[in-house]
Amino acid sequence: MCGIVGYLGEGNVYDILIKGLHRLEYRGYDSAGVALVSPSGNINVFKAKGKVANLESFCQSKDLSARAGIAHTRWATHGEPSDVNAHPHFSEDGNIAIVHNGTIENYKLLKDVLEKHGCSFHSETDTEVLAQLIEYIRVTNKCSLLDAVREALKQVVGAYAIAVVAKDDPDTIIAARQSSPLAIGIGENGSYFLASDASPFVEYTNECVYLKDGEIAEIRRGVPLKITNLNNEESTVDVTTLQLSISQLEKGGYPHFMLKEIFEQPSTLRDCIRGRVVADGDRININGVNDNKEKFRNAKRIVIVACGTSWHAGLIGKYLLQDMCKVPVVVEYASEFRYSNPIINADDVVIAISQSGETADTLAAIQIAKEAGAFVFGISNVVGSSIPRETYAGCYIHVGPEIGVASTKAFTGQVMVLTLLALAIAQIRGTLSDEEIAKVGKCILKLPDYVEQVLKLSPQIERLSLIYTYARNFLYLGRGYSYPVALEGALKLKEISYIHAEGYPAAEMKHGPIALIDQEMPTVIIAPQDHLYEKIVSNVQQVKARGGSILAIVTEGDSVIANLADHVLEVPDVPECLSPIITSVPLQLLSYYIAINKGKDVDMPRNLAKSVTVE
Repeated sequence: MCGIVGYLGEGNVYDILIKGLHRLEYRGYDSAGVALVSPSGNINVFKAKGKVANLESFCQSKDLSARAGIAHTRWATHGEPSDVNAHPHFSEDGNIAIVHNGTIENYKLLKDVLEKHGCSFHSETDTEVLAQLIEYIRVTNKCSLLDAVREALKQVVGAYAIAVVAKDDPDTIIAARQSSPLAIGIGENGSYFLASDASPFVEYTNECVYLKDGEIAEIRRGVPLKITNLNNEESTVDVTTLQLSISQLEKGGYPHFMLKEIFEQPSTLRDCIRGRVVADGDRININGVNDNKEKFRNAKRIVIVACGTSWHAGLIGKYLLQDMCKVPVVVEYASEFRYSNPIINADDVVIAISQSGETADTLAAIQIAKEAGAFVFGISNVVGSSIPRETYAGCYIHVGPEIGVASTKAFTGQVMVLTLLALAIAQIRGTLSDEEIAKVGKCILKLPDYVEQVLKLSPQIERLSLIYTYARNFLYLGRGYSYPVALEGALKLKEISYIHAEGYPAAEMKHGPIALIDQEMPTVIIAPQDHLYEKIVSNVQQVKARGGSILAIVTEGDSVIANLADHVLEVPDVPECLSPIITSVPLQLLSYYIAINKGKDVDMPRNLAKSVTVE
């Protein structure tokens, strides 16, 4: 949550910062601001409530000259969205400016102490407290900006990524992180970039340094980057070469990132599968599994921790792992896991799933699992993010940057990796025969083509969406592998159209939700031809008997449910374990078109941010 951008160099500082904010706007968009260190040594701060475009309009008549600058797009944690609460924040004397992503948990205690020393505050934010604390230490101790930041952070409890500039040190940006991501781009001619992820500076440099927890970076014009920790011990500067392109960050002719990312799924699935399904589908190769065979062979239990859409992928993973590997699996919300006194044993394998690799609750769950002696395996999308660094082994989903807040291609990428993971573990444990693995493996190789076939339903779904746009409530039903798909379909609709929707196991409908069924309550039923098909036919009949309207996702050639439902969408016939990927795509499109019909901003739904890096 929240996006930080910084730049120090000879380029147009303001333009680089604004372009960077647009790239990070998926991280938060309730307000935005810039702090420009002018050639004369002043710091000009401009900020505005709302999206980055509002900030651009506000800045049109302002002095935008700068030697360096920091900028921020906000997702509110302390204080409502407003011009005053927007970042950057000043110290009271106006000498330093700061941008911050995270939450300072002891800000009230620090604020009380500073007020006793004569500081006054203008915003409701925890960030202004940190700005005041840094400057108070700097003035009191007559120390450098770097030393003041270090001393201030020793007093802070919480999560943060910060960037700080000072009037009297115009060629320096101090940056630091703890449980919130921060990347530094190393440009030409002694220039530097700073951002919450690498997307704002990928067009300028492919050399990137990811700060680690507890590290502070001293970024000085024309001087090699220096990184130290809170104890002033120097850290190694590890430079990563980015594998990211500008085209991945642009809409490519689509009206929205979400639609582009839905239609990218055939290619992202191919990237996810490449090199992992080998020998024409006969074998599965996952390095993180092959290198730790004994951990997976001897695992007594698998625990999956995740949040949001990743949690839904984890539920599908439970079915996959239990079916293929014959091992008990539990799936936990990471946000609840960390506070539930979890019982974790040394012979457990804990799988942590996060698209961003920075989800705060999931990172906390990883630490608990490691302390208990469990083997922790990470599934993430972002190379260099915290979860791949904090886990013992893992697997990237390789779907490229996902800009739309509502996850689409990352979800199918996570499900694909979990499918491959289950097959790879089954190879090691001997719970599936070579023939069984080859049957699924060969179908996996065809799966991107099947998804392309599903995407051809888009015009039909767009027409159907007009029928359902003004429904006030939806019920999504599925059984077995299709139950998590129902949950994910309902979440997508809620996220971007703001229509209330609930996902349920179809058999549980009789235990309460059936009371809601009437002519104004559409029911979406996910009903591929699987071993529970006859059961869900009965559920369809129960909905119809109560006057409910039904949109069903069925396998091609289905004639039973097709004759019962009001509308059907036919998808290719695939093995049961692969059906979640096939059936989730039409639900993504349905949510997209309903939201568009309602005039909603599908890429930036209200109150949501892409990466949840605070509790």
